[in-house]
Amino acid sequence: MKKIGEHRKLLGVDQNVTLKELKTIYRNAMKDTHPDKFVNDEAGQLEAEEKSKSVIEAYHFLVSINPETQEKYKEEYTETITKSNIQDFYLEKSILTVLHLNGVSYEYMGVPKNTYIKMINSDSPSRFARRHIYGNFVFRKAGEVMQD
Repeated sequence: MKKIGEHRKLLGVDQNVTLKELKTIYRNAMKDTHPDKFVNDEAGQLEAEEKSKSVIEAYHFLVSINPETQEKYKEEYTETITKSNIQDFYLEKSILTVLHLNGVSYEYMGVPKNTYIKMINSDSPSRFARRHIYGNFVFRKAGEVMQD
């Protein structure tokens, strides 16, 4: 959850921002921090590059957890969590990454370590996740493995 707050603060938005507003804010931020604005200022250019990378990361992250994005992929997400069991999962810095047998992985933000330990010790991580993870944490699609 700390990551979400940092990204929102960087772009100056709250949880109610629409995708359209987010895109406008992103574009304006990139105009202000683009390295090409600092032609004869090497230090300014390096600083602008770092700031640009942070803005890009924040934008992509916030788009991925935005309710509009979540709604767009709701059917795919629902099918994955109901029909595809968990292949693997791990926790890193309060972010639980869950890889499903269908090759799709999701990240769940702010998962406490004790919840993760309970998931490890459960008879069925998939059943545990359906009861205690899905629907209880902010999530985003983390990736998809190409199936043959």
